[in-house]
Amino acid sequence: MSELDGCLLARFAGTQPPDWLRRWLDDGLGGVLLFANNITGPAQLRELTTTLRGHHPQVLIAVDEEGGTVTRVEARTGSSYPGNAALGAVGDTGLTRRVAASIGAMLAEGGVNLDLAPVADVNSNPVNPIIGVRSFGADPGLVAAHTAAFVEGIQSHLVAACAKHFPGHGRTDTDSHVTLPVVEASLADLQATDLVPFRAAFEAGVRSIMTAHVVFPAVDAVPATISRRFLAGLLREELGFGGVIVTDALEMAAIGDNAASAEGAVRSLAAGADLLCLPAQWAAQQRARDSLACAVHDGSVPTRQVEESAARVRALAAWARADPAPAAEPALGAAAARRGLLVSLPEVPLPRPPYVLDAGGRGMLDGAAGCLLGALRRASPGVDGIRLTRLPDDLDEIIGHGAGRPLVLVVRDAHRVPWQRELLARVLARRPDAVVVGTGTTDDRPLAGGRYLGTRGAGRVNLEAAVGVLLGRAAGAAEPG
Repeated sequence: MSELDGCLLARFAGTQPPDWLRRWLDDGLGGVLLFANNITGPAQLRELTTTLRGHHPQVLIAVDEEGGTVTRVEARTGSSYPGNAALGAVGDTGLTRRVAASIGAMLAEGGVNLDLAPVADVNSNPVNPIIGVRSFGADPGLVAAHTAAFVEGIQSHLVAACAKHFPGHGRTDTDSHVTLPVVEASLADLQATDLVPFRAAFEAGVRSIMTAHVVFPAVDAVPATISRRFLAGLLREELGFGGVIVTDALEMAAIGDNAASAEGAVRSLAAGADLLCLPAQWAAQQRARDSLACAVHDGSVPTRQVEESAARVRALAAWARADPAPAAEPALGAAAARRGLLVSLPEVPLPRPPYVLDAGGRGMLDGAAGCLLGALRRASPGVDGIRLTRLPDDLDEIIGHGAGRPLVLVVRDAHRVPWQRELLARVLARRPDAVVVGTGTTDDRPLAGGRYLGTRGAGRVNLEAAVGVLLGRAAGAAEPG
């Protein structure tokens, strides 16, 4: 078994592991990260994880299962659980712990033993394009309490949690998937705000931490993922974290690894990361493997450091046994989503099926099908409307289609998206009686007048909770004849 292979988190396309991945598992690959395109349902997931462990019984099998808009296991149907923003708004850490335990039970039943969650970022910047509803909120103490509760819930079923994105992604105004965020914050700033939830996660016994592809020039000139100052220094030595350090995906534009270069993989391992989240393409993964082997051979990455990282990964896999757990409680997620709503509506339910302008499209991380318009149509065939991905030229004509009917306008973080702000203003100028539904954070509420329904997420149960308010019945219920 190669110690270096034990530090790698591989990916593949499709629902069956390819031959190259099977051989790599035979060689002692540290982990496999599954995405929505690898999973069709519970039975197939269990069969897949069983197949993977047939080649390497101690492999870590990971997913990003945050609840809300970021789900892999339930990507085809939408998550049965609300995301962090709704849970943080409810403010009940016991509920957060129970929701996380139910997610952990679902993962354990599927053979997954590493959940790349919770998001521990403090959403301190309202225009942040990538954290938003994935955060428990803007208050460090609240985020810390719910982060700890989520960690405890997930790990109660021997599924390892992974608090992310260290040392914090909540201050950014750009998305590290598409560019390199730079945050002008001192280490003292981070200690007072961003690091508070991570310290709570450590106290709760979190088994792993994920890095942020974010530069903090006051601390180091390179992204935290490849910064020895952040990983070996702050995280290991100063904060005393002894678990597994996992990188965020190394092909994200902020790092940029691909089939031609694996500089990020080499630098992150040298900086102190233990488990490297490799790009999706096999050629890029092969480049990373070869480049890392060369780096170990020439001394750029010390052999002893690789051995220590591989040992930490093995220890995590030995703890995270993914034993069968008690049954999950999806009904708990629906109840939590309802409690997480912000309802500022003078009259509900609506007197008749509405006309819907749905601009509340999902972010790039969401693989779940559906939208509020779809959820409303499933509950009431009389609902009609249109989905919008830009400001239409014929907006006045579109608004006119809803004449004589209740009008519902769905937006997502209109406070930071210019075309949605204009859409909202123009619709309300024509139809001040329109109900505005915000499917992102509730920072866009001041733009909506006095008729606002905030879901704090665009996950399935968030949207179904909104349906219950608007129509007076849950999504999927038949309309009276």
